[in-house]
Amino acid sequence: ISGYSLVIQARDSGTPPLSSSVTVNVDISDVNDNSPVFTPANYTAVIQENKPVGTSILQLVVTDRDSFHNGPPFTFTILTGNEEEEFTLDPHGVLRSAVIFKHMVATEYVLCVQAKDSGKPQQVSHTYVQVRVIEESIHKPTAIPLEIFIVTMEDDFPGGVIGKIHATDQDVYDVLTYTLKSEQKSLFKVNSHDGKIIALGGLDNGKYVLNVSVSDGRFQVPIDVVVHVEQLLQEMLQNTVTIRFENVSPEDFVGLHMHGFRRTLRNAVLSQKQDSLHIISIQPVAGSNQLDMLFAVQMHNGGFYKPAYLIQKLTNARRHLENVIRISAILEKNCSGLDCQEQHCEQSLSIDSHSLMTYSTARISFVCPRFYRNVRCMC
Repeated sequence: ISGYSLVIQARDSGTPPLSSSVTVNVDISDVNDNSPVFTPANYTAVIQENKPVGTSILQLVVTDRDSFHNGPPFTFTILTGNEEEEFTLDPHGVLRSAVIFKHMVATEYVLCVQAKDSGKPQQVSHTYVQVRVIEESIHKPTAIPLEIFIVTMEDDFPGGVIGKIHATDQDVYDVLTYTLKSEQKSLFKVNSHDGKIIALGGLDNGKYVLNVSVSDGRFQVPIDVVVHVEQLLQEMLQNTVTIRFENVSPEDFVGLHMHGFRRTLRNAVLSQKQDSLHIISIQPVAGSNQLDMLFAVQMHNGGFYKPAYLIQKLTNARRHLENVIRISAILEKNCSGLDCQEQHCEQSLSIDSHSLMTYSTARISFVCPRFYRNVRCMC
């Protein structure tokens, strides 16, 4: 308890008795009676041979139960085990290599490290750090090629995370880092630690091949990353049809079914090979395990097929489509719950291009805008 606030009253013996009160604040000053505490109590770390001087090996974590002026900053010292000065310890508690280690020379070091707090008198604690020297990498990293599809309104892409590279390494202690060639950094970024790919705002329509690589510190391996950007036309939104799937998540649809279903759907609804199928968005149906896929078909001359025509085609081909994935419904207008016939239902579709949904798997990622369907009865 760092302090007390007392209200003290003095009352005399007269008739009537008179009194007065005063507040007394008592501050409890801290005595430096707690030593620094290492978490964990002792450490184990590894470093690969042939790593450059200055490689980070370990971050020491120290806390102190005393008040701030009796705790940090801490002073770290290696007391024993560093007679040949193979290690350095900076003021922040980061243990680094001071030489290039060789597995054939020594396989293990045991250091005794002291932490001293800033109080008066100073309190100290000790920990032991076991550092193992292991052989350098013998396996190259492996990475899965990634294909990313981005759907956005014209010149209205806000940017954001669009996918993640999945890479592994058979060397247990390898730390993988990801890099992107500098000439592409005006449009994309790659998180060096976890491989997440970030697209900056304002991407133009087209195909982008990213020059990405993953490194374990010894081997550097290129990764095939292709980004397709499709910009929506306003006319496209007026000619959409929704296919509703049963019992499927967006990630499973993207990773397992989208390519096959797109191919089957093209065969079902395209009248000519030059026609184009556009998957505009996919999103879960709130409060259910269903998934809506919004699409439109563009004719080779630039116009779009009307929804009624597409629904007729879909209805005729439904059995073939369900060989790929189970369909719950085919919707042009969703008037469920409204007391009017289908022909009296007016629907409007709106796209929120700044509310992007990213469905990412190891091999494919689909980024699309959220859509809203508004219906009203005209009868």
